Amino acid sequence: MSDHRVRSNVRMDDGGVAVVHPVPQRDPDAELVASLVTDAAEGSQQAWDGIVARYNRLVWAVARSFRLAEPDAADVVQTTWLRLVEHLHAVQQPERIGSWLGTTARREALRVARTREQSLEQSTDHQVTVLPDPLPSIEDSLLTRERDAELYRAVLQLNDRCQRLLRVLSASPPPRYETVSEALSLPVGSIGPTRARCLDKLRRVLTEQGWFDPDPSPGAQSRTS
Repeated sequence: MSDHRVRSNVRMDDGGVAVVHPVPQRDPDAELVASLVTDAAEGSQQAWDGIVARYNRLVWAVARSFRLAEPDAADVVQTTWLRLVEHLHAVQQPERIGSWLGTTARREALRVARTREQSLEQSTDHQVTVLPDPLPSIEDSLLTRERDAELYRAVLQLNDRCQRLLRVLSASPPPRYETVSEALSLPVGSIGPTRARCLDKLRRVLTEQGWFDPDPSPGAQSRTS
């Protein structure tokens, strides 16, 4: 997974207490992304395909992070891309389109989740082809072997926040922390520590299941080796 360190400024408040302010790092691909959005808005199919190729996995990861059924996750993905089509000419910060897509996917996923909870009838009127998931579904991938099935069950023992964060961070290519922040409504500075705590919880669960030797000595073996 890519390194997403967040730089920070340390300043003194009025009471003389040091306060750390994260400094967002500029995306090295910002100019390329902005160009893709601008060109797509002007009708370039190649630019649009470039945006889809770059961010479709992220949109799917956010949709699935809410543990929606596969058809519902597909609806979220489809609606998210439709929203972009509708607002492509109005995007104020084209270089941040990844954050825009992540936030939109989160809102759509929440809407669908609430709709399902309220047992509303599902519409069968689909006029736009759903973009195919570029990867096998996470459930299919994890359940191909017994070891992966156990790992999936271990992840399900984590709280919703950890499940959602780890799913989104597992997207390929890994999203930047700024994008994750807006997609999941988390402060940028908390993502790294939260990820570490979630992974520590997952390791404890797997240790209880016998994946890892509880002895932390260098010679300890794990079932993943």
